[in-house]
Amino acid sequence: MNPAQPLRILGIDPGTRHVGYCVLEQRGFELRRLASGCIKAGDGDIAGRLAAIHRGLTAVIAKHSPSAAAVETVFTSRNPKSAIAIGEGRGVAVLSAAQYGLEVKGYEPTLVKKAVAGNGRAGKEQVRRMVRVLLRLDAAPATDHESDAIAIAITHAMHCRQARPTDSGRKTLLDGLRKKSLPDFVLRQLPAGATPANRAARSGRR
Repeated sequence: MNPAQPLRILGIDPGTRHVGYCVLEQRGFELRRLASGCIKAGDGDIAGRLAAIHRGLTAVIAKHSPSAAAVETVFTSRNPKSAIAIGEGRGVAVLSAAQYGLEVKGYEPTLVKKAVAGNGRAGKEQVRRMVRVLLRLDAAPATDHESDAIAIAITHAMHCRQARPTDSGRKTLLDGLRKKSLPDFVLRQLPAGATPANRAARSGRR
């Protein structure tokens, strides 16, 4: 990616009743949230819910014109019916992006958590706190679905900065964000030891 050319990323947390979405704009090391929320498909039959999800996602894409999409991959479920339903929800998310010609990347939940929170087993609250910190949001996302979608979009942004969105990609982006003069409350909440620059800044500000 050309650092001077902004990239708009659509992050999607798939589901069959609630679907989180987020549109981030990445310009170099700067990440800016353009939109995020949760599409509520209701409690009707599966066909109606999937249609509502498709309408909601295509409306977001049409309004914000993202250039890439990132979708969380699904867990393997022991319940065949649940696994099929989850797969159908993800399929609609991928289809919605593909219809607009977007390249779609999939990321495992543990990879998303590690990229954003530094721990592949991080809890929902930790992920929600870190997406607020990294994007300097006034308030935490309203739902876990929205928070997860933001985290997925951030993970893809790290992937665009580095070959792998794990430790090295996370270090690159966090060090870049540091150059944007993150406020003290952000520095205090960054996971300990995330990068050498983080460690130095944290120790120097105590």
